[in-house]
Amino acid sequence: MPTAEALFGIDNLPYGVFSPTDAPDAPRIGVRWGERVLDVGAAARALGSPHAGPLSAPSLDALLAAGRPVWRAVRSALREWLGDPAHRATVEPLLRPLETVTLRLPFTVADYVDFYASEHHASNVGRIFRPGQPPLTPNWKHLPIGYHGRAGTVRVSGGTVRRPLGQRRPASSDPAAPPGFGPSARLDIEAEVGFVVGTPSEPGRPVPLSALREHVFGVCLVNDWSARDIQAWEYVPLGPFLGKSFHTSVSAWITPLDALDAAWVAPPQRDRPLLPYLDDADEPPGGLDLRLTVLLNDEPVAEPPFASMYWTAAQQLAHLTVNGATLRTGDLFASGTVSGPEERQRGSLLELSWNGERPLRLTDGPRTFLEDGDRVTITAWAPGADGGRIGLGEVSGTVGPPL
Repeated sequence: MPTAEALFGIDNLPYGVFSPTDAPDAPRIGVRWGERVLDVGAAARALGSPHAGPLSAPSLDALLAAGRPVWRAVRSALREWLGDPAHRATVEPLLRPLETVTLRLPFTVADYVDFYASEHHASNVGRIFRPGQPPLTPNWKHLPIGYHGRAGTVRVSGGTVRRPLGQRRPASSDPAAPPGFGPSARLDIEAEVGFVVGTPSEPGRPVPLSALREHVFGVCLVNDWSARDIQAWEYVPLGPFLGKSFHTSVSAWITPLDALDAAWVAPPQRDRPLLPYLDDADEPPGGLDLRLTVLLNDEPVAEPPFASMYWTAAQQLAHLTVNGATLRTGDLFASGTVSGPEERQRGSLLELSWNGERPLRLTDGPRTFLEDGDRVTITAWAPGADGGRIGLGEVSGTVGPPL
């Protein structure tokens, strides 16, 4: 098992925001290096960086807005500060052990969009809810399907995820029967990958496939907690709403796209032509080889492969903006549930338990959906330079009862 020093070494350097225990009300930008976090603003000021201003801010917002030339310059400087022995005397006092800091939501979430980009996940859902019919809807392979989520309930990894209240299908088939109401009895997870937008776009101007790196700063892990019973009653005809909007967890660390140069791969073979704005046949490979692991109460239950995703991040971004919708600094768009072709690669309990028909056998008892007290953790890594690994941190949460 790779160590933290190997997963979060000089080729990674993900960004986050932390508060030291001795200054809990003073959040600052940090970069993870092994089991320690560098106070980036303090380092920038001590070493005379021209980017000390945005790096001394209490969130990543100003750095995100600065654009790719600044992102690359700052990353190059960080690699020098941490890798060159000449800077050791200055940098060493500014490194804090992870256990002595509190990690915070690293950026202000402007808008949140969640996609549905895994053919395996979408097919499984279709087989579960539409047996005897084609598993994919007719539009699925023509566009990346998504929904607009709630930015205000995107929260940093850790803490309690409160079981949501809501309406559920009536217990009776009588059309006049009232819906049920109460805590969700089918609380689920969705293991996803998120993309954080830095550079905004011009109003009315679509973002082409080739411009992903000009707009997207980096990658995080996402758990889009889902109340399947609430969702099933409300989503006809408009789609997810209260079954999704109560809590979305993101990892505390944002891995810059420039750390993932060795992880780009070709997406799965498409079996039908795409409209020009989504056609990536002549573009560099747009898939990412990210290996996710889902743990339920510290027990591995799934290993979803992100490389199997049908729609790429560049296609999602192009589709998100093709109607003229504007990107803003801090926009977050997520991939949707990551699932692979094998049973062990499914990124939701809906699929893993086949809608409750096949309970998971865990050390502490069977599970179909989440129980109060259950802790879910999603981790991931990507191939790095020279056979190394790039760690994407983790996103976790513990289920608690409604308030």
